[in-house]
Amino acid sequence: MPTPYIPGVCNIGPAEIKLRKLFGWLGLVLCVILWGGFILYDVSRIWRILLFLPAMLAASGFLQAAWHFCAKFGLGGVFNFGPNVGKTDTVEQAQYRRQDRQTALQIIGLSTLVGVIVAAAGYFLPL
Repeated sequence: MPTPYIPGVCNIGPAEIKLRKLFGWLGLVLCVILWGGFILYDVSRIWRILLFLPAMLAASGFLQAAWHFCAKFGLGGVFNFGPNVGKTDTVEQAQYRRQDRQTALQIIGLSTLVGVIVAAAGYFLPL
């Protein structure tokens, strides 16, 4: 049976997608709790920059789940459509690995951008 792997488009199956969604929700919940704590305890603006980390985690998880593409796998030249999380197969063609790397960098860039925007909002918005 052929694999549903599509270079630069899809490199993970249902089990991996479910894990990415979990990380997205975890990051979102952590971000909301952290922001709430900053408001509740009137934390200094500089500490609010820490919102970057859970916001980036949330964005990365949700983007990877929505795109059916793992950034780490894309950078590492592997894919997984099996039922076991983390068990990978190698992408053999160099052109496919380049396409995967490009998509991985897009996900990382967009996730970083979301993290920066949320951290900036936390820093500049009056709480």
